[in-house]
Amino acid sequence: MPPEPAVVAANRPPRDGPDTRVRLAWPFLALIGIYILIGHLVPPPDGVSPAQWRTTAVFFATIAGLMLQPLPGAALVLVGLTLMVVVGGVPMPRALSGFSAPSVWLVLVAIMMSRALRETGVARRIALAFVRAFGGSSLGVSYVLGTFLMSSLYQSSVIACAMFLTGQASNLLAAGLAAKLANVTITWSSWLVAGIVPGLVSCLVIPYLTYRMLPPRVKRTPAASDYARRELDRMGPSRGAESVTLAVFVGVVLMWVTSTWHGIDVTLVAFVGITVLILSRVLTWEGVLAERSAWDVFVWYGGLLTMGEILNETGSTTAFAAWVSAGLTGTPWLVALVVTLIVYFYVHYALASITTHILAMFPPFVLMLVGLGAPPSLVVYSLACLANLTAGLTHYGTTTAPIVYAEGYVSVRQWWRVGFVASVANLTIWLTIGFAWWKVLGFW
Repeated sequence: MPPEPAVVAANRPPRDGPDTRVRLAWPFLALIGIYILIGHLVPPPDGVSPAQWRTTAVFFATIAGLMLQPLPGAALVLVGLTLMVVVGGVPMPRALSGFSAPSVWLVLVAIMMSRALRETGVARRIALAFVRAFGGSSLGVSYVLGTFLMSSLYQSSVIACAMFLTGQASNLLAAGLAAKLANVTITWSSWLVAGIVPGLVSCLVIPYLTYRMLPPRVKRTPAASDYARRELDRMGPSRGAESVTLAVFVGVVLMWVTSTWHGIDVTLVAFVGITVLILSRVLTWEGVLAERSAWDVFVWYGGLLTMGEILNETGSTTAFAAWVSAGLTGTPWLVALVVTLIVYFYVHYALASITTHILAMFPPFVLMLVGLGAPPSLVVYSLACLANLTAGLTHYGTTTAPIVYAEGYVSVRQWWRVGFVASVANLTIWLTIGFAWWKVLGFW
Protein backbone atom coordinates (compact mmCIF):
# COMPACT_ATOMS: atom_id res chain seq x y z
CA MET A 1 0.00 0.00 0.00
CA PRO A 2 1.44 3.41 -0.93
CA PRO A 3 2.19 5.86 1.87
CA GLU A 4 -0.52 8.28 2.91
CA PRO A 5 0.05 11.61 1.13
CA ALA A 6 1.69 14.16 3.37
CA VAL A 7 -0.57 16.89 2.01
CA VAL A 8 -3.71 14.97 3.00
CA ALA A 9 -2.29 14.09 6.39
CA ALA A 10 -1.34 17.71 7.02
CA ASN A 11 -4.93 18.80 6.43
CA ARG A 12 -6.53 16.26 8.77
CA PRO A 13 -7.88 17.97 11.93
CA PRO A 14 -6.13 16.82 15.10
CA ARG A 15 -7.95 15.02 17.89
CA ASP A 16 -9.02 17.17 20.80
CA GLY A 17 -7.37 16.85 24.18
CA PRO A 18 -5.19 18.82 26.61
CA ASP A 19 -1.92 17.49 25.21
CA THR A 20 -3.00 18.25 21.65
CA ARG A 21 -4.02 21.79 22.57
CA VAL A 22 -0.62 22.37 24.18
CA ARG A 23 1.17 21.00 21.13
CA LEU A 24 -0.85 23.33 18.91
CA ALA A 25 -0.38 26.36 21.16
CA TRP A 26 3.40 26.53 21.41
CA PRO A 27 4.09 26.82 17.65
CA PHE A 28 1.66 29.76 17.46
CA LEU A 29 3.35 31.40 20.44
CA ALA A 30 6.75 30.84 18.78
CA LEU A 31 5.57 32.50 15.55
CA ILE A 32 4.13 35.46 17.45
CA GLY A 33 7.45 35.76 19.30
CA ILE A 34 9.39 35.74 16.01
CA TYR A 35 7.17 38.48 14.60
CA ILE A 36 7.46 40.68 17.72
CA LEU A 37 11.22 40.16 17.97
CA ILE A 38 11.95 41.10 14.36
CA GLY A 39 9.18 43.58 13.70
CA HIS A 40 9.11 45.54 16.96
CA LEU A 41 12.25 44.87 19.02
CA VAL A 42 14.99 44.76 16.36
CA PRO A 43 15.39 48.21 14.74
CA PRO A 44 14.94 48.28 10.96
CA PRO A 45 18.08 48.75 8.85
CA ASP A 46 18.74 51.99 7.04
CA GLY A 47 16.47 52.50 4.09
CA VAL A 48 13.75 50.17 5.38
CA SER A 49 10.63 51.81 6.80
CA PRO A 50 8.90 50.50 9.97
CA ALA A 51 5.99 49.19 7.88
CA GLN A 52 8.40 47.38 5.53
CA TRP A 53 10.22 45.93 8.52
CA ARG A 54 6.95 44.63 9.96
CA THR A 55 6.28 43.05 6.57
CA THR A 56 9.71 41.41 6.78
CA ALA A 57 8.83 40.08 10.25
CA VAL A 58 5.60 38.57 8.94
CA PHE A 59 7.51 36.86 6.15
CA PHE A 60 10.04 35.21 8.46
CA ALA A 61 7.32 34.18 10.90
CA THR A 62 5.52 32.53 7.98
CA ILE A 63 8.68 30.68 6.92
CA ALA A 64 9.11 29.47 10.51
CA GLY A 65 5.49 28.36 10.43
CA LEU A 66 6.13 26.21 7.39
CA MET A 67 8.71 24.37 9.50
CA LEU A 68 6.67 24.15 12.73
CA GLN A 69 3.35 23.52 10.89
CA PRO A 70 0.78 24.81 13.39
CA LEU A 71 -1.55 25.05 10.37
CA PRO A 72 -1.56 23.53 6.88
CA GLY A 73 0.79 25.43 4.60
CA ALA A 74 -1.93 27.04 2.47
CA ALA A 75 -3.80 28.34 5.50
CA LEU A 76 -0.60 29.67 7.03
CA VAL A 77 0.35 31.54 3.84
CA LEU A 78 -3.11 33.11 3.63
CA VAL A 79 -2.72 34.32 7.22
CA GLY A 80 0.71 35.71 6.33
CA LEU A 81 -0.62 37.57 3.29
CA THR A 82 -3.44 39.01 5.37
CA LEU A 83 -1.01 40.26 8.00
CA MET A 84 1.21 41.84 5.35
CA VAL A 85 -1.79 43.90 4.27
CA VAL A 86 -2.90 44.73 7.83
CA VAL A 87 0.41 45.51 9.57
CA GLY A 88 2.63 46.26 6.57
CA GLY A 89 0.32 48.34 4.42
CA VAL A 90 0.77 46.11 1.36
CA PRO A 91 -2.01 46.86 -1.18
CA MET A 92 -4.49 44.02 -1.49
CA PRO A 93 -4.05 43.65 -5.29
CA ARG A 94 -0.30 43.29 -4.72
CA ALA A 95 -0.86 40.65 -2.04
CA LEU A 96 -2.94 38.59 -4.46
CA SER A 97 -0.77 39.14 -7.55
CA GLY A 98 1.14 35.88 -7.15
CA PHE A 99 -1.96 33.87 -7.98
CA SER A 100 -1.78 35.18 -11.54
CA ALA A 101 1.90 34.31 -11.99
CA PRO A 102 2.49 31.93 -14.94
CA SER A 103 4.81 29.73 -12.86
CA VAL A 104 2.08 29.17 -10.25
CA TRP A 105 -0.43 28.13 -12.91
CA LEU A 106 2.23 25.92 -14.47
CA VAL A 107 2.49 24.05 -11.18
CA LEU A 108 -1.30 23.67 -10.96
CA VAL A 109 -1.70 22.42 -14.51
CA ALA A 110 1.25 20.03 -14.20
CA ILE A 111 -0.35 18.40 -11.15
CA MET A 112 -3.65 18.12 -13.04
CA MET A 113 -1.85 16.41 -15.89
CA SER A 114 -0.30 13.98 -13.43
CA ARG A 115 -3.85 13.00 -12.41
CA ALA A 116 -4.56 12.03 -16.03
CA LEU A 117 -1.34 10.00 -16.09
CA ARG A 118 -2.49 8.09 -13.01
CA GLU A 119 -6.12 7.61 -13.99
CA THR A 120 -5.44 6.34 -17.51
CA GLY A 121 -2.70 3.95 -16.39
CA VAL A 122 0.16 5.69 -18.20
CA ALA A 123 2.01 6.31 -14.95
CA ARG A 124 1.58 2.65 -13.95
CA ARG A 125 2.81 1.47 -17.34
CA ILE A 126 5.91 3.68 -17.13
CA ALA A 127 6.61 2.57 -13.57
CA LEU A 128 6.26 -1.11 -14.48
CA ALA A 129 8.60 -0.65 -17.44
CA PHE A 130 11.27 0.77 -15.15
CA VAL A 131 10.73 -1.93 -12.53
CA ARG A 132 11.07 -4.58 -15.23
CA ALA A 133 14.42 -3.08 -16.19
CA PHE A 134 15.80 -2.19 -12.74
CA GLY A 135 13.76 -4.20 -10.25
CA GLY A 136 16.37 -6.79 -9.27
CA SER A 137 17.31 -4.91 -6.09
CA SER A 138 15.61 -2.53 -3.69
CA LEU A 139 18.00 0.20 -4.82
CA GLY A 140 16.93 -0.38 -8.39
CA VAL A 141 13.26 -0.29 -7.40
CA SER A 142 13.88 2.80 -5.32
CA TYR A 143 15.28 4.56 -8.34
CA VAL A 144 11.88 4.25 -10.00
CA LEU A 145 9.30 4.18 -7.17
CA GLY A 146 8.40 5.77 -3.87
CA THR A 147 9.95 8.17 -1.39
CA PHE A 148 13.52 7.72 -2.63
CA LEU A 149 12.47 8.50 -6.20
CA MET A 150 10.74 11.70 -5.23
CA SER A 151 13.65 12.97 -3.14
CA SER A 152 16.32 11.89 -5.60
CA LEU A 153 14.35 13.14 -8.59
CA TYR A 154 14.07 16.63 -7.16
CA GLN A 155 17.65 16.84 -5.86
CA SER A 156 18.95 15.62 -9.21
CA SER A 157 16.81 18.12 -11.10
CA VAL A 158 18.34 21.09 -9.29
CA ILE A 159 21.80 19.75 -10.16
CA ALA A 160 20.78 19.53 -13.81
CA CYS A 161 19.56 23.13 -13.65
CA ALA A 162 23.00 24.17 -12.39
CA MET A 163 24.68 22.46 -15.35
CA PHE A 164 22.85 24.15 -18.23
CA LEU A 165 22.18 27.77 -19.12
CA THR A 166 18.66 26.78 -20.17
CA GLY A 167 18.07 24.70 -17.03
CA GLN A 168 16.32 27.63 -15.33
CA ALA A 169 14.85 30.84 -16.68
CA SER A 170 16.78 32.67 -13.97
CA ASN A 171 20.07 31.42 -15.44
CA LEU A 172 19.53 33.70 -18.42
CA LEU A 173 18.91 36.55 -16.01
CA ALA A 174 22.19 35.80 -14.23
CA ALA A 175 24.01 35.69 -17.56
CA GLY A 176 22.65 39.12 -18.47
CA LEU A 177 23.63 40.56 -15.09
CA ALA A 178 27.13 39.03 -15.39
CA ALA A 179 27.72 40.86 -18.67
CA LYS A 180 26.41 44.14 -17.27
CA LEU A 181 28.06 44.05 -13.83
CA ALA A 182 31.33 42.19 -14.43
CA ASN A 183 31.83 42.24 -18.21
CA VAL A 184 31.72 38.42 -18.29
CA THR A 185 30.05 36.85 -21.33
CA ILE A 186 28.22 33.60 -20.55
CA THR A 187 27.07 31.39 -23.43
CA TRP A 188 25.23 28.08 -23.51
CA SER A 189 28.45 26.19 -24.21
CA SER A 190 30.57 28.07 -21.67
CA TRP A 191 28.00 27.36 -18.92
CA LEU A 192 27.94 23.68 -19.90
CA VAL A 193 31.73 23.43 -19.76
CA ALA A 194 31.79 25.20 -16.40
CA GLY A 195 29.12 23.02 -14.82
CA ILE A 196 29.79 19.62 -16.36
CA VAL A 197 32.50 18.32 -13.99
CA PRO A 198 31.11 19.36 -10.57
CA GLY A 199 27.60 18.62 -11.85
CA LEU A 200 28.40 15.02 -12.82
CA VAL A 201 30.09 14.44 -9.46
CA SER A 202 26.99 15.75 -7.68
CA CYS A 203 24.81 13.51 -9.85
CA LEU A 204 26.81 10.50 -8.63
CA VAL A 205 26.91 11.47 -4.96
CA ILE A 206 23.48 12.94 -4.17
CA PRO A 207 21.26 9.96 -5.16
CA TYR A 208 23.45 7.64 -3.06
CA LEU A 209 23.26 9.97 -0.06
CA THR A 210 19.49 10.11 -0.45
CA TYR A 211 19.37 6.32 -0.58
CA ARG A 212 21.37 6.12 2.64
CA MET A 213 19.07 8.59 4.39
CA LEU A 214 15.85 6.96 3.19
CA PRO A 215 16.88 3.28 3.14
CA PRO A 216 14.42 0.60 2.00
CA ARG A 217 13.62 -2.24 4.40
CA VAL A 218 14.12 -4.91 1.72
CA LYS A 219 17.50 -5.10 0.02
CA ARG A 220 16.74 -7.63 -2.71
CA THR A 221 13.59 -7.85 -4.83
CA PRO A 222 14.24 -10.57 -7.42
CA ALA A 223 10.53 -11.10 -8.09
CA ALA A 224 9.86 -7.44 -8.93
CA SER A 225 11.08 -7.68 -12.52
CA ASP A 226 9.02 -10.79 -13.21
CA TYR A 227 5.94 -9.22 -11.65
CA ALA A 228 6.35 -6.06 -13.75
CA ARG A 229 6.78 -8.14 -16.91
CA ARG A 230 3.57 -10.10 -16.23
CA GLU A 231 1.61 -6.93 -15.46
CA LEU A 232 2.77 -5.23 -18.66
CA ASP A 233 1.76 -8.28 -20.67
CA ARG A 234 -1.65 -8.21 -18.98
CA MET A 235 -2.12 -4.51 -19.74
CA GLY A 236 -1.36 -5.05 -23.41
CA PRO A 237 -0.63 -2.17 -25.79
CA SER A 238 -1.80 1.32 -24.87
CA ARG A 239 -5.08 2.43 -26.47
CA GLY A 240 -7.85 4.97 -26.17
CA ALA A 241 -7.53 7.47 -23.32
CA GLU A 242 -4.14 6.06 -22.38
CA SER A 243 -2.77 6.71 -25.87
CA VAL A 244 -4.11 10.27 -25.87
CA THR A 245 -2.59 10.96 -22.46
CA LEU A 246 0.76 9.50 -23.46
CA ALA A 247 0.82 11.56 -26.65
CA VAL A 248 -0.02 14.76 -24.74
CA PHE A 249 2.58 13.99 -22.10
CA VAL A 250 5.34 13.33 -24.63
CA GLY A 251 4.36 16.37 -26.69
CA VAL A 252 4.33 18.72 -23.71
CA VAL A 253 7.69 17.48 -22.46
CA LEU A 254 9.26 17.85 -25.89
CA MET A 255 7.90 21.39 -26.20
CA TRP A 256 9.28 22.25 -22.77
CA VAL A 257 12.71 20.83 -23.59
CA THR A 258 12.90 22.76 -26.87
CA SER A 259 11.36 26.00 -25.53
CA THR A 260 14.57 27.96 -26.10
CA TRP A 261 14.36 27.12 -29.82
CA HIS A 262 10.70 27.89 -30.58
CA GLY A 263 10.13 30.52 -27.88
CA ILE A 264 6.65 29.33 -26.89
CA ASP A 265 5.91 29.98 -23.22
CA VAL A 266 6.11 26.78 -21.14
CA THR A 267 2.94 27.67 -19.24
CA LEU A 268 1.05 28.06 -22.53
CA VAL A 269 2.31 24.63 -23.58
CA ALA A 270 0.94 23.18 -20.32
CA PHE A 271 -2.42 24.90 -20.89
CA VAL A 272 -2.65 23.47 -24.40
CA GLY A 273 -1.91 20.03 -22.99
CA ILE A 274 -4.58 20.23 -20.28
CA THR A 275 -7.06 21.64 -22.83
CA VAL A 276 -6.55 18.61 -25.09
CA LEU A 277 -7.09 16.27 -22.12
CA ILE A 278 -10.32 18.04 -21.14
CA LEU A 279 -11.73 18.29 -24.68
CA SER A 280 -10.95 14.60 -25.30
CA ARG A 281 -12.77 13.73 -22.04
CA VAL A 282 -9.66 12.04 -20.70
CA LEU A 283 -9.85 14.46 -17.78
CA THR A 284 -13.22 15.67 -16.50
CA TRP A 285 -13.83 18.97 -14.76
CA GLU A 286 -15.06 17.02 -11.74
CA GLY A 287 -11.70 15.30 -11.69
CA VAL A 288 -9.92 18.66 -11.88
CA LEU A 289 -11.91 19.97 -8.91
CA ALA A 290 -11.28 16.76 -6.98
CA GLU A 291 -7.49 17.16 -7.19
CA ARG A 292 -7.27 18.73 -3.73
CA SER A 293 -3.50 18.62 -3.48
CA ALA A 294 -3.17 20.72 -6.65
CA TRP A 295 -5.39 23.49 -5.30
CA ASP A 296 -3.66 23.31 -1.93
CA VAL A 297 -0.26 23.80 -3.60
CA PHE A 298 -1.69 26.57 -5.80
CA VAL A 299 -2.70 28.56 -2.72
CA TRP A 300 0.46 28.19 -0.64
CA TYR A 301 2.94 28.41 -3.49
CA GLY A 302 1.26 31.37 -5.17
CA GLY A 303 1.02 33.21 -1.87
CA LEU A 304 4.57 32.39 -0.85
CA LEU A 305 5.92 33.53 -4.21
CA THR A 306 4.21 36.88 -3.68
CA MET A 307 5.54 37.15 -0.14
CA GLY A 308 9.09 36.59 -1.41
CA GLU A 309 8.68 39.29 -4.04
CA ILE A 310 7.27 41.71 -1.46
CA LEU A 311 10.20 40.94 0.84
CA ASN A 312 12.58 41.88 -1.96
CA GLU A 313 10.65 45.13 -2.51
CA THR A 314 11.02 46.16 1.14
CA GLY A 315 14.78 46.58 0.71
CA SER A 316 15.51 44.13 3.54
CA THR A 317 17.39 41.72 1.29
CA THR A 318 19.50 44.54 -0.15
CA ALA A 319 20.28 45.74 3.37
CA PHE A 320 21.27 42.20 4.32
CA ALA A 321 23.64 41.94 1.34
CA ALA A 322 25.16 45.30 2.27
CA TRP A 323 25.62 44.11 5.86
CA VAL A 324 27.45 40.97 4.68
CA SER A 325 29.60 43.09 2.37
CA ALA A 326 30.54 45.44 5.18
CA GLY A 327 31.59 42.54 7.37
CA LEU A 328 33.92 41.19 4.69
CA THR A 329 35.69 44.44 3.88
CA GLY A 330 39.46 43.90 4.00
CA THR A 331 39.12 40.09 3.90
CA PRO A 332 41.21 38.13 1.34
CA TRP A 333 39.06 37.65 -1.73
CA LEU A 334 39.05 33.82 -1.62
CA VAL A 335 37.86 33.77 1.99
CA ALA A 336 35.28 36.45 1.22
CA LEU A 337 34.05 34.48 -1.78
CA VAL A 338 33.60 31.21 0.15
CA VAL A 339 31.85 32.92 3.07
CA THR A 340 29.61 34.87 0.70
CA LEU A 341 28.67 31.74 -1.23
CA ILE A 342 27.68 29.92 1.97
CA VAL A 343 25.56 32.86 3.15
CA TYR A 344 24.13 33.29 -0.35
CA PHE A 345 23.22 29.61 -0.44
CA TYR A 346 21.37 29.32 2.86
CA VAL A 347 19.48 32.58 2.48
CA HIS A 348 17.28 30.58 0.11
CA TYR A 349 15.48 29.08 3.10
CA ALA A 350 13.62 32.39 3.09
CA LEU A 351 12.84 32.46 -0.65
CA ALA A 352 10.47 30.59 -2.95
CA SER A 353 11.98 31.71 -6.23
CA ILE A 354 15.47 31.45 -7.70
CA THR A 355 14.68 34.50 -9.82
CA THR A 356 13.92 36.55 -6.71
CA HIS A 357 17.10 35.22 -5.12
CA ILE A 358 19.24 36.31 -8.05
CA LEU A 359 17.57 39.71 -8.35
CA ALA A 360 18.10 40.41 -4.64
CA MET A 361 21.55 38.92 -4.02
CA PHE A 362 23.45 38.50 -7.28
CA PRO A 363 24.17 42.19 -8.16
CA PRO A 364 25.41 43.40 -4.74
CA PHE A 365 27.52 40.31 -4.15
CA VAL A 366 29.10 40.44 -7.62
CA LEU A 367 30.05 44.09 -7.17
CA MET A 368 31.34 43.50 -3.63
CA LEU A 369 33.46 40.44 -4.50
CA VAL A 370 34.92 41.92 -7.68
CA GLY A 371 35.71 45.04 -5.67
CA LEU A 372 37.65 42.88 -3.20
CA GLY A 373 39.77 41.53 -6.06
CA ALA A 374 38.00 38.23 -6.79
CA PRO A 375 38.26 37.12 -10.45
CA PRO A 376 35.01 38.14 -12.21
CA SER A 377 34.51 34.84 -14.04
CA LEU A 378 34.89 32.81 -10.86
CA VAL A 379 32.46 35.10 -9.06
CA VAL A 380 29.66 35.07 -11.62
CA TYR A 381 29.80 31.35 -12.43
CA SER A 382 29.90 30.31 -8.78
CA LEU A 383 26.99 32.60 -7.82
CA ALA A 384 24.97 31.66 -10.90
CA CYS A 385 25.43 27.89 -10.61
CA LEU A 386 24.91 27.69 -6.85
CA ALA A 387 21.68 29.67 -7.11
CA ASN A 388 20.14 26.59 -8.74
CA LEU A 389 21.41 24.20 -6.06
CA THR A 390 19.80 26.29 -3.31
CA ALA A 391 16.39 25.11 -4.54
CA GLY A 392 17.09 21.67 -3.07
CA LEU A 393 16.80 22.98 0.49
CA THR A 394 13.02 23.18 0.83
CA HIS A 395 9.75 21.93 -0.62
CA TYR A 396 9.08 25.42 -1.97
CA GLY A 397 12.57 26.20 -3.30
CA THR A 398 11.53 26.56 -6.96
CA THR A 399 8.63 25.85 -9.31
CA THR A 400 9.11 22.08 -9.54
CA ALA A 401 9.32 21.56 -5.77
CA PRO A 402 5.59 21.87 -5.03
CA ILE A 403 4.78 19.49 -7.90
CA VAL A 404 6.96 16.74 -6.43
CA TYR A 405 5.92 17.48 -2.84
CA ALA A 406 2.22 17.32 -3.76
CA GLU A 407 2.56 13.62 -4.58
CA GLY A 408 2.73 13.08 -0.83
CA TYR A 409 5.53 10.53 -0.61
CA VAL A 410 8.00 12.81 1.16
CA SER A 411 7.15 14.58 4.41
CA VAL A 412 8.37 18.09 5.20
CA ARG A 413 10.76 16.66 7.82
CA GLN A 414 12.25 14.19 5.32
CA TRP A 415 12.48 16.84 2.61
CA TRP A 416 14.31 19.37 4.77
CA ARG A 417 16.63 16.73 6.27
CA VAL A 418 17.65 15.38 2.86
CA GLY A 419 17.82 18.93 1.50
CA PHE A 420 20.27 20.07 4.15
CA VAL A 421 22.56 17.04 3.79
CA ALA A 422 22.47 17.40 0.01
CA SER A 423 23.29 21.10 0.35
CA VAL A 424 26.39 20.34 2.40
CA ALA A 425 27.49 17.73 -0.13
CA ASN A 426 26.83 20.01 -3.10
CA LEU A 427 28.65 22.94 -1.52
CA THR A 428 31.62 20.71 -0.73
CA ILE A 429 31.74 19.38 -4.30
CA TRP A 430 31.32 22.73 -6.07
CA LEU A 431 33.67 24.64 -3.75
CA THR A 432 36.45 22.02 -4.14
CA ILE A 433 36.11 20.04 -7.36
CA GLY A 434 34.24 22.92 -8.97
CA PHE A 435 36.85 25.49 -8.02
CA ALA A 436 39.65 23.16 -9.17
CA TRP A 437 37.91 22.65 -12.51
CA TRP A 438 37.40 26.40 -12.90
CA LYS A 439 41.11 26.85 -12.20
CA VAL A 440 41.81 24.55 -15.14
CA LEU A 441 39.42 26.63 -17.26
CA GLY A 442 41.31 29.79 -16.31
CA PHE A 443 38.53 31.43 -14.31
CA TRP A 444 41.06 32.29 -11.61
